[in-house]
Amino acid sequence: MLRFSEARQLVIAEIARAFRAPETESVTLAAAAGRVLAGTICADRDYPPFDRATRDGFAVRSDDLRAVPTELQVIGELRAGAAFEGAVGPGQCVSIMTGAPVPAGADAVVMIEHTQPAAAGAVRIDRALEPGANIVLRGSEAASGAPILQAGKRLGYAEVAMLAGVGCACVPVFRRPRVAVLPTGDEIVEVDSAPQPFQIRNSNSYSLQAQVAAAGGEPWPLGIAPDEAGRLREMIEQGLSADLLLLSGGVSVGKYDLVEQVLRELGAEFYFDAVAIQPGRPLVFGQARGRFFFGLPGNPLSTMVTFELFARPAIEILAGAEATPLLFPRARLAETVRHQPGLTRFLPALLAPGESPRGWLDPVVRKLPWQGSGDIAALTRANCFLVVPEDREQLAAGEMVSVLLKS
Repeated sequence: MLRFSEARQLVIAEIARAFRAPETESVTLAAAAGRVLAGTICADRDYPPFDRATRDGFAVRSDDLRAVPTELQVIGELRAGAAFEGAVGPGQCVSIMTGAPVPAGADAVVMIEHTQPAAAGAVRIDRALEPGANIVLRGSEAASGAPILQAGKRLGYAEVAMLAGVGCACVPVFRRPRVAVLPTGDEIVEVDSAPQPFQIRNSNSYSLQAQVAAAGGEPWPLGIAPDEAGRLREMIEQGLSADLLLLSGGVSVGKYDLVEQVLRELGAEFYFDAVAIQPGRPLVFGQARGRFFFGLPGNPLSTMVTFELFARPAIEILAGAEATPLLFPRARLAETVRHQPGLTRFLPALLAPGESPRGWLDPVVRKLPWQGSGDIAALTRANCFLVVPEDREQLAAGEMVSVLLKS
């Protein structure tokens, strides 16, 4: 049984080794958020395209402020989106607003807080400035023709703003990987059904579809596979036509856990079938007929946690991006936590500001009560997972511990 870090590294390595760049398509800028860029985007002009004021105040010649206080003649006003005809000469200045182009002759902007009205048409300036103060120089953010976004970049709001700024209304992106979602089990019924006392509704399909979409994939729900080998085989074969197949349930060692058996009959190569974590130990990863698959555990928390740890990076790579590294911020443990060593545990928890004046600079984490890996309600109350290392039997109250933020 692999350790958590070993299993995750193996998934990333195998997916990356077999990766082939997806087909590309073009989308409108409004539809680009969350997509993966398929080509390099270059600046269409210098950014900023002019020397830009970063403060409200007065555009001045820094040489005029060598001895302060001093008074300068105000020869005009300049707002954002306007141009100034003429130039600032010795003893002169221009009233300027944030974002406006710095007029010729000026090389600094004095903040309005450091000025006082003087005689008619003049301003008193109380502070000396170095050349370039409160100015962003032309081309300092990006020179014309310079690459600003590279292929493989996942497009968030900042990247969308950058694309808008350079006039990229039609964005080249990679096609989303199609991810088949196949929950298994005779005990599962559709959400609009009235379940018998021994049945449960199909939550895993919907949580996985949401997670797939958030990871950059296109979910393809296949319905519910019964615990019957023939029909299960048909549905798995259908799922293997996708870029990635996600199964949930049927991967343990029970009499009716048939997923691994059917996959073997289809010639599957298994990279691992268990990982030393809780929740989610019975986890299968492999390849069949040229397609990767995950057999995720059927209990909902196990399904959701193992997706985030292992399937999400696989989808990110298949989408043309790099796998997002896991970040484990530190927090102070509110109460002692005890567990048997041997498994890396990801336990539903609540991260909150500490009681000291530092607040969120000294956060506190508290493990939430939960009834095992079927307790979806516990996860809805959590905003993170408390990470218990595999070699620790006890984490003491007040100790600094690692958490994994809930995405």
